[in-house]
Amino acid sequence: MSFADVRRTTVSAALLTRLAGERGLAREHCLRGTGINAEQLADPQAIIDGDQELQLIRNVLGALGPTPGLGLDAGLRYQLSSYGLWGYALLSSRSFRDATHLAVRYLDLSHAFGRFRAEARGRDLLIVLDDSGLPEDLRQFLIERDFAAWANAARELRPGGFPARHAQFRFARPEYASRFDRLCGVRPSFGAARNELLLDAATLDTPLPMANPAMARLCEEQCRQLLAKRRVRGGIAGEVRDLLLRTPATMPSMEAVAEQLHMASRSLRRRLIDEDSSFRALVDEVRQAIAEELLTSGRMKLNEVAARLGYAEPAPFITAFRRWRGMSPTQYRQMRRDDAAILMPTMSRRPY
Repeated sequence: MSFADVRRTTVSAALLTRLAGERGLAREHCLRGTGINAEQLADPQAIIDGDQELQLIRNVLGALGPTPGLGLDAGLRYQLSSYGLWGYALLSSRSFRDATHLAVRYLDLSHAFGRFRAEARGRDLLIVLDDSGLPEDLRQFLIERDFAAWANAARELRPGGFPARHAQFRFARPEYASRFDRLCGVRPSFGAARNELLLDAATLDTPLPMANPAMARLCEEQCRQLLAKRRVRGGIAGEVRDLLLRTPATMPSMEAVAEQLHMASRSLRRRLIDEDSSFRALVDEVRQAIAEELLTSGRMKLNEVAARLGYAEPAPFITAFRRWRGMSPTQYRQMRRDDAAILMPTMSRRPY
């Protein structure tokens, strides 16, 4: 199974590279064949795909060899702050039950490869860590890492970590099984049919220390927007989008893009239609994504943002932005500033 369509920041790759470095492995070896460069690794906002991170993991495991508990060591490096908005959304959730459902709903904003799902068991909640789509050679490492990262998040969310009643894992009992006892809060069984953790209803609905319903709603909305922004188009639409992203200030014509893709513009138009897309829609998608990023993260004037997107003057950019977002660029920038003002006090009160 390919994870090329799974977009993620380089935060997870950087954490593993640092762990490998502490064990004597050079960064260059970790990055070999991944397509990730040192500048991307140092930028927590840089985006890579899942296959790139999996290659990095293979490099590390291949070089370090069998290392008991390495997956757990890697997972324990993650803190809620490692996840950005997803972590803040969990932190402000009303209860552990709410946080669990939100975590599953926006799992693609985490660094997990295993697929978590929640199943009701009366008032209890069964969390299943589905590893069926994971590469066989990396499966146990990834489940250990994802589980340990989630256990670490649970400890940050509430004193005592998981409100667990039962835990089990598919792989054989490892020599370091006692570490799982501490992370689960119960002694798990191994060699089971699937990976799962049963959470106790008695504590699932207890209010969390940092619960903030208004903040939780705001963070969830921003998670929804971020997840939509990270969506990766496959097929020819994905190739076109990647080409457009390279030079947003001098957006190429459809004919120029078709030439780069070694096809006639008529063929390109037809293939985009087959994928329920169009060249115009992709241009708008790229410009909107870049505009929102520049308005949120920078202090550029509107004419500078417009120029970055290939507009000769601000007026047509403002008109286009109103069409995309239903508000002016100035209103959007103020909205994001207001959101940040709400987020900051809560972030500064975090207990870690």
